[in-house]
Amino acid sequence: MFNKFLQVSSLSLMILAGATYASDSKMTGTVKVDGSSTVYPITEAVAEEFAEDAPRVRVTVGISGTGGGFKRFAAGEIDISDASRPIKAKEQKLCEEAGIDFIEIPIAYDGLTIVVNKENTWCDALTVDHLKSIFLDGSETKKWKDLNPEWPDIEIKKFSPGTDSGTFDYFKEVVAGKTGAIRSDMSVSEDDNVLVKGVSGNKGAIGFFGCAYYFENKDKLKALPIHNGTSNVMPTSKTIESGEYAPFSRPLFIYVNKASASKKAVDYFVNYYLENAGEMANAVGYVSLPKELYERSQNNYKNLRTGTQFLDAEGEKVIGALATVYE
Repeated sequence: MFNKFLQVSSLSLMILAGATYASDSKMTGTVKVDGSSTVYPITEAVAEEFAEDAPRVRVTVGISGTGGGFKRFAAGEIDISDASRPIKAKEQKLCEEAGIDFIEIPIAYDGLTIVVNKENTWCDALTVDHLKSIFLDGSETKKWKDLNPEWPDIEIKKFSPGTDSGTFDYFKEVVAGKTGAIRSDMSVSEDDNVLVKGVSGNKGAIGFFGCAYYFENKDKLKALPIHNGTSNVMPTSKTIESGEYAPFSRPLFIYVNKASASKKAVDYFVNYYLENAGEMANAVGYVSLPKELYERSQNNYKNLRTGTQFLDAEGEKVIGALATVYE
């Protein structure tokens, strides 16, 4: 159980998102969350702490991947969708067709981390071109020596999040672009813990997932620095927040159904989430946003500002850095 960051009695008051909320230990209701396995540790940590403050509210947090979460969100099955990427135009269209307005809330930074087996002593850094050789469909690279003749004649075993995962989408966007494809001969799972086990159990393995799962499993895995065009950079809190860990630094989100926000339990949970997201993100191994971004998100939620701020006029291209998009 994480330390409780915000303690209130049933008679005390909380200042959240610019409004005053009375803590109520007798509050009842449900909050349904599903989506990204990357965002799951943050949301689950929030839910655990929230249960101490509102023990009669039932919060369920599922892991069906970012894409899977948005499908359930558009079907009206959940109140909140965890996402490790911005909503896609086609997902936004599904929401529009279903009459679902959403509030987009960035909650933390993540650094998509490339990991190998601890016994991999030959590779100390990779470039995006190396990753293209390993993961792109049609590539002839099968063994580590195919990347570098000085490296061993060991088959590269690839481990990846499932195709419904926002982590997979983000990796594909960086490595394959809009026209390329990721090869299919990989071991895939929506559960990042399965990927950790796979990479740690095979000497020739390589995989990728959010930085929190690496930080939690440093004793089992070796993270590889990525050459950002200037130097080799490891994912750390500093390099992720600054963007130096390029091109694999990214924001994480929750999406709230506007109709659900009218429910007392959901509204209370979202405000609690916003108040504590930075500390919870740091506690589980991610990187908190600057204070001003949380303040903007609180204001957006208070004013029920709907829609995404990450798509251009054509509804396709993700635009802008997080700090400039959320102005």
